[in-house]
Amino acid sequence: MAAFAATALMAQTTDEVRGRKVVDEALAALGGEKFQAMRDRVEFGRVYSFDFAQRLSGLGRAHIYTRYLTKPNPPQPGFLGLRERTAYGKDQDWWVIFNEQKEGWEVTYRGAQPLSEEQLARWRDSQIRNVFYILHSRLDEPGMIIESRGADVIDNIPVETVDFTDAENRVTRVYFQRSTKLPVKQYFERRDKTGLRSEEVLLFSKFRDIGGGVQWPFVIRRERDGRKVFEVYSEKVDLNPGLTDDLFTLPASMKLLPPKK
Repeated sequence: MAAFAATALMAQTTDEVRGRKVVDEALAALGGEKFQAMRDRVEFGRVYSFDFAQRLSGLGRAHIYTRYLTKPNPPQPGFLGLRERTAYGKDQDWWVIFNEQKEGWEVTYRGAQPLSEEQLARWRDSQIRNVFYILHSRLDEPGMIIESRGADVIDNIPVETVDFTDAENRVTRVYFQRSTKLPVKQYFERRDKTGLRSEEVLLFSKFRDIGGGVQWPFVIRRERDGRKVFEVYSEKVDLNPGLTDDLFTLPASMKLLPPKK
């Protein structure tokens, strides 16, 4: 029994060492300290959404604004320091904002309507488990475990597989391409308030240098329970344009609408 326990401990240590090596190589490929120092970002391009039958249900041009907040010192488990605004159309007169205060709004010419608790919870969970946010902000978080799950081949691409498990036992599995060291796919499971399980997959491709050696994927696809639900095809990505708080807050004069029923 003692020999078995020692072997298991050794295997766990080996998995952690190999997993950390893969992550360090991935971080270096993404831009290293410059990637982790990213303060904000603007992605501009075409976005597509799909219905339950995977038929195109929406398309258009959009600006996706992301701002990273200062991380607490010392790091705190589960901290989400992120704000996001997606603005649609040529005039960007329809937009959706999320912030770290568990608030979110959909804004049109009619006014601002609060997002549902389900939408907010899904966004927060998706962001805190996103591999790029993990690599940017969560690697030193207390309770974060990084373990290799070995080599594999995904969609004919040789990859190294790594599991990230945080203090709340949320597991995100990420596949890093062995040649480029960059993440090409991530997978996790979530349960809704009724306990129903769903699977979420993100696929990343067409990485480009967006400044100073920082790499970012220009094509991102989201799948849920095996169905394609969303795609982004960026035409331009601006690094550190200097986004301000007002971009992620409602104007004082904005008309507030009741929540959707």
